[in-house]
Amino acid sequence: MNLSASEIVQEFFARMNSNDFRAAADLLGDDFVLLWPQSKERIRGRENFIAVNAEYPAYGRWSFTINRIVSNDTEVVSDFSITDGVQTARAITFSTIRAGKIVHQVEFWPEPYPAPANRAHLVEQME
Repeated sequence: MNLSASEIVQEFFARMNSNDFRAAADLLGDDFVLLWPQSKERIRGRENFIAVNAEYPAYGRWSFTINRIVSNDTEVVSDFSITDGVQTARAITFSTIRAGKIVHQVEFWPEPYPAPANRAHLVEQME
């Protein structure tokens, strides 16, 4: 069964949502690399990916919600939300797919911040 790049990333998030990080890592290529530019970290390989996710301090099971996916044949951009019931974050991931596997990801984890008062008259607050 040949999945599209978008379907591979959707399956990846379904497996991440199960909190079975080893199952999610089965979708990663042998030369997988994940970059976190904001903290200047690089994670190489499936085993390090599994360990980083398993060892991350959590208050409960992680829950992933895909907000949007944009893709072509080999590149997928995913906007997703994640929570463990206490911590909540939103991230953007750029994934590269080769031979049915995710071989490279770049993830951005922006911190939420209050809107500046000086533009309050120009904007609407979102929930």
